[in-house]
Amino acid sequence: MTNLSDRTSKFGAREGNEGIIRCDACPVLCRIRPDRAGACSRYANKDGMLVRTDPVLLMSQAIDENGKLVEFAGSSEDWSGDMLRPETTFVSGVGAGTTYPDYKPAPFIVGSQHNGVDTVTVVSEAIFSYCGVKVKIDTDRHLGAERAAILCEGEEIGHVTTAEYGSQMLSIGGVRHLTGGSKKEGNVTCQAMLTLCNKGALDISIENGSDLTIQAGKAPIVNGVEERRMRVGCGSATIGIFAQQWFDHVDEVIVVDDHITGVLTEHQAGKCLDMPEAGIRIIGRKSTAGRYFQVAEPGTGWGGTDVSDPLTLLKSIDPKKAWPGLRLLFTSTTGEDALYCILDEDLKPVVAEMPADLRRTIDLIGENCEPSLTTILFMAGAGGSLRAGVTKNPVSLTRSVSDQISKVTMGGAPVYVWPGGGITIMVDVLKMPDNSFGYVPTPAIVAPIEFTIPEDVYSRNGGHVEDIVAVNDVIREFAGDARIELMNDDPPWPLKETR
Repeated sequence: MTNLSDRTSKFGAREGNEGIIRCDACPVLCRIRPDRAGACSRYANKDGMLVRTDPVLLMSQAIDENGKLVEFAGSSEDWSGDMLRPETTFVSGVGAGTTYPDYKPAPFIVGSQHNGVDTVTVVSEAIFSYCGVKVKIDTDRHLGAERAAILCEGEEIGHVTTAEYGSQMLSIGGVRHLTGGSKKEGNVTCQAMLTLCNKGALDISIENGSDLTIQAGKAPIVNGVEERRMRVGCGSATIGIFAQQWFDHVDEVIVVDDHITGVLTEHQAGKCLDMPEAGIRIIGRKSTAGRYFQVAEPGTGWGGTDVSDPLTLLKSIDPKKAWPGLRLLFTSTTGEDALYCILDEDLKPVVAEMPADLRRTIDLIGENCEPSLTTILFMAGAGGSLRAGVTKNPVSLTRSVSDQISKVTMGGAPVYVWPGGGITIMVDVLKMPDNSFGYVPTPAIVAPIEFTIPEDVYSRNGGHVEDIVAVNDVIREFAGDARIELMNDDPPWPLKETR
């Protein structure tokens, strides 16, 4: 096993007699004077040594004297780290340092044993030029046209992509924006991604669309208004869910939705309840019974349309089917907008006060809507030379990850590994420790990554076995200066197996 005191000698080189160190932790190759930091603020010259400015993060399962897990009520700041034990400590990539220029072994190659199996966790901070952020915004509001540009500080940093059920989707970043445009575009894109990945709030605007403030785990703010509800379903689904509750309280319901607007008595749900057709026709393209497309333009009004007055959706009222006194309800898919009408003697809808029993059904729609949140997924390709810091035979790592022999985590958080070639990963930033991400001025995002591999597989596949360090040695050397946090409820493999 390697000597930990040799760890910092892998990085940097002295230049001249002024104590300047050339940092080789990224392609910028900063020349750092004594007691100063490089352009990324991640590396500094301390006493003639190139050091990482942020401490390495050790993640621990807290255990008592009997070896049982201790449940802590406070924040991770309450944990002193006095009870760190090798079998319940995970060395994360946060603050670990990098492998660049990648012929070097990773900063930490940690040997440990779990359930009788010898394992190796290769720990580093990866520089990702090929990376982006996928943003899921829970709202039925129309934010912008598909493929519309996303702007931040006047620079294009991404685009609107295909909407999903109840959510609008954005794609931010990617190599084209980081390196394929102007220098300012790349820097703004990098900073925007860094803000989002570190769980900060970001102001953006969509070309010919809405202004947004988005933040992981928080409600999106659309045009200055905080969203509250994710729709319960499309107009047709809303009818299917609540038809029974509306029965006997109303004669017709029109659920306004940008994608599929529903009409209760034409819908199969109304048929199954033996509700007579009310003869009220709406504009739009009829799909199937009681389901209409393109009733309005997309917008921020009712059901993600540009409609503010639902009566404008009425096309005709059939006097052979409708009757005076017919009770008509309009609602949106979140229940935030609702209008109750009664047909007069001329079969014209007249706005009326909504009965309490009917109001309760609208409230029930709201109760069934989940809170509107913003989800931030970091996505990157852990490819190329990064793998050389893990093994001398990089394709062996790719294959073992694909075969689920090698487990990948980012800051201890589980990742989704995309099938197919390479190591393309995606992680929920909320599952990662705070301030896990950094950057280099190339520009590129820096993110922690860990590969945990059975030791026999690691050795057989050309791993840097001569650089393996026992986990108890890492604890002994770094616990006093490390950042220590308790694990979340989903600890990284192989510690998951110890529970």
